[in-house]
Amino acid sequence: MSKWKIYTPDGVQDILFDECYSKRELENKIRNTFRAYGYYEVETPAIEFFDVFSSEVEHFPQESMVKFFDQKGRILVLRPDITVPVARVTATKNRDVKLPIKYSYIGNVFRFNEVGGGRQNEFTQAGVELLGDYSSESDAEIIAIAINILKTAGLESFQIDIGQVEFFKGLAEEAGFSNEDTVRISKLIDRKDIVGLAEIAGGYEMEDELRKLILKLPGLFGSIEVIKDLKKVTKNSRSIAALENIEEVIGILGDYGFSRYISVDFGMLKGLNYDTGIIFRGFTYGVGFPILSGGRYDNLTSSFGRDCPATGFSLGINMLMTALEKAQMPLEKPNVDSLICYKKANRKNAIEIAEALRKQAMNIETFVLTDEIQQGISYAVSKQIGGVIYIQDSGKITVHDIVNNMTKETSYNELLNK
Repeated sequence: MSKWKIYTPDGVQDILFDECYSKRELENKIRNTFRAYGYYEVETPAIEFFDVFSSEVEHFPQESMVKFFDQKGRILVLRPDITVPVARVTATKNRDVKLPIKYSYIGNVFRFNEVGGGRQNEFTQAGVELLGDYSSESDAEIIAIAINILKTAGLESFQIDIGQVEFFKGLAEEAGFSNEDTVRISKLIDRKDIVGLAEIAGGYEMEDELRKLILKLPGLFGSIEVIKDLKKVTKNSRSIAALENIEEVIGILGDYGFSRYISVDFGMLKGLNYDTGIIFRGFTYGVGFPILSGGRYDNLTSSFGRDCPATGFSLGINMLMTALEKAQMPLEKPNVDSLICYKKANRKNAIEIAEALRKQAMNIETFVLTDEIQQGISYAVSKQIGGVIYIQDSGKITVHDIVNNMTKETSYNELLNK
């Protein structure tokens, strides 16, 4: 037998009983939170044309995508993200739908060397996208949903860092950076590479105050007091408007009661072609990567033929589960309320009782005995089932309370009434 028949490829995994149950329960909580805000679910194909993710706006390098060919030789990919297909849907099938449109989704995505998914090549992504609204209200709502998702999942110790790419773009414009150097400098700032930043900025003539401000960007993070300090030294209108925008968004989040989860980071710059305003990331203790990220991306749908403002966020379910485990939050596990044991002669009665109890929202497993009742009790103990119902001849029923080590006889009617 080939050894590859019994292994999974790198970056993918089997998710077994308890973990799978916990994952599905977490997904249901997230889905219900999305619905509570009026975001309704869509499902896009796992297989897309490569061209969907290859626009100049998009930020997925082709080497990170799982690619293959269809029967006509066209390049296909397993979707590395769901935001982009949502933009495609908005510009095509939902072109005539009245704006704004609110989407939610939960589905698997595929990326090689995906750090943010916990170094997994396949992981489950959940998120919301709000298309058709430029306002600060929509930016704040998206961040509020992200915070509520983490709270609903059980996390309390987390932080949402908020940035504004337009602030940097205004400074770059004022300093006269070339387009190429603007992109290079943004990456250095995001990596907190002060030496590299100083080297490139040193090649440009600018006012000393502006140079100092740009060189400070990697360390411009903390409380909202940072915004007040920046407003005193910022001169160009584009950057000032960005400061006013982030200040307004944070004010709205205060109305939600979420101020304690918020900090600012003006050195956070993910992708200048993709991001167009507010950006944010979520962090928690014990996890070295952001557990969620999002922001405004007003240019994406134009690559599909429709100009439409957009904002949203996504999170990795697998990463969130890791965060919950690190925080020592108990994950929900599947349970069986009772095990109904019977011998073949009493099968009909056993099935009737099992179905009646299931209609009462109980989880009931059945077990055909080939020996005495101890066989069923041993099985129940092995699966941590707390009670055994033994259906015997002539309608006799014995209930074994394994947890309290008690046994009692009952009847069909008494059992179902309880």
